[in-house]
This record gives sequence, C-alpha cells and structure tokens, in this order.
Amino acid sequence: MTTMQYFWRHPLAQEVRGQGVEQGKIEKSVEMTLSILRWRGIEVPDHVREQLTVWSERAVHATVADDLFAGPNG
Repeated sequence: MTTMQYFWRHPLAQEVRGQGVEQGKIEKSVEMTLSILRWRGIEVPDHVREQLTVWSERAVHATVADDLFAGPNG
C-alpha cells in the first residue's frame, strides 16, 4: 500500500473528510433557505444570514430541537 493510500484511510483523514461533509451540509441548508426567501421576494439582511448559519451549524450537532436556540445568538 502506498503512503498516499494509507493517509486517506487514517482516522485523522477520515475525520477531516467528515467535517468537510458536515460543512457542505450546513452551506447547502443555508443556501436553500436563502433561495426560498429570495424566490418569495423577501430581502435578507446580513445579520439574518449570520443567524441562519449559526442555526444550521447547531442543527448538524443537535440532539433536541431546543439545541438550535441555546447559547449566544439563540
């Protein structure tokens, strides 16, 4: 097995790939929500975009729905 093939099977590489997948899900979630609002003609200020990102990041790790609103920027 070459070094490069081994690297991609290493637990650290798998963890990094997993984080990339999670980040991709977050970005798609935010973009879909923003697209729906745009289609409906609703303007979205920057602070709302930031809040959507916070909620999407929390949604990836939430164990209950209330986790989305816990903490700062709830």
